Amino acid sequence: MENALRQNPQVNEVEPTVSGVSWPAVLAGAVASLALTLLLLSFGAGMGFTVVSPWGNSGVSATTFQIGTGLYFIVMAMISSALGGYLAGRLRTKWVGVQTTEVHFRDTAHGFLAWAAASVLGAVLLASPASSILGGTIAGATQGAAASASQSSPMSIYVDSLLRPDNPSAQGQQNPSDIRFELVRLFTKSFHDGTDLNPADRAYAAKVVSARTGLSQADAEKRVNDVVNQVKTDLDKARKAAMQTAIWLTLSLFIGAFCAALAATEGGGLRDGTWGKKAHSNPVTNP
Repeated sequence: MENALRQNPQVNEVEPTVSGVSWPAVLAGAVASLALTLLLLSFGAGMGFTVVSPWGNSGVSATTFQIGTGLYFIVMAMISSALGGYLAGRLRTKWVGVQTTEVHFRDTAHGFLAWAAASVLGAVLLASPASSILGGTIAGATQGAAASASQSSPMSIYVDSLLRPDNPSAQGQQNPSDIRFELVRLFTKSFHDGTDLNPADRAYAAKVVSARTGLSQADAEKRVNDVVNQVKTDLDKARKAAMQTAIWLTLSLFIGAFCAALAATEGGGLRDGTWGKKAHSNPVTNP
């Protein structure tokens, strides 16, 4: 008995030497939070949080879509984290001989640990469902830059704009795919490095466009400039969409941590019978 208990001479209380963390309760709360998160992700996908209408004046705009998805992230984090934290606090082992303030801290810590475990495991287990919503958010803001699955590169759509002929007879050139792939590689390399087309590449692209489409050299140069500017605009939209999505996710994580800790405190109080009007008259005696 002397090895199992430690006497605190300052407050004259007996405190157990066992760990203050009930890991089974923490893991149970984390698993429940993960399961509910997956359910809410599937529900969000079913409600259309992964798509934006491709038709003008139909459905929600990309900005409204981003805000709606961000708010849904926060609501989802609040619900799932609160459930996980509540279970972690309610299912933990009762601590005997521990001060009320210490019990309150441990319950809060259990909720935070349940949230942390769910966040770490969710980053691995729920990566695919989450990426579907994230991909829908970014794609909604960059519809002009999106390429179909059959295309070799996201830059192919811009090359299509470059080589669209005004004279249909210009399509009869031999091996047009070689020219297309060459321009795709040129665009991809230039914008992957975060730069613009250099003057030599821009002049060459204008010559290819002129020969392929039948446009004059001046019109071909104007088309090249217009497409390059469109690429820059769409890439900037994608960058801003990714930043806004990251901010929404960060905010939802902070709110989720708070909700988990608060719910764990509530669950722990109900577990020990310290909440409610009948807390003293009906104490919980089983550990």
